[in-house]
Amino acid sequence: MTPIRILWLLLCVAGVILPMRYFIPWLQANDWDIMAMVDAWHVNDATSGLVWDLTVAALTLTVWVVWESVQRRNWVGLLAIPATYFVGVSLGLPLYLFLRSR
Repeated sequence: MTPIRILWLLLCVAGVILPMRYFIPWLQANDWDIMAMVDAWHVNDATSGLVWDLTVAALTLTVWVVWESVQRRNWVGLLAIPATYFVGVSLGLPLYLFLRSR
């Protein structure tokens, strides 16, 4: 495995661990109420700005993944889409780069 692929893989691990160490305890404390989390994301203008920033990044990544997967016939790259929406761009982007670089 090349050094860049190892880096992509390490960033995937960080992209899962870092957000989940905050999301899981918060969800446990709030009875796994997803809508309460969505409400918490919009408590002020700063957090709403971050939500929209990540939403646009996730949509852009999705378009890129779909486009390149069709062009390259690299269907395994589509795994980055659910990773992006179930965890975040912090996993989806390095995962796609890892899968793309094989």
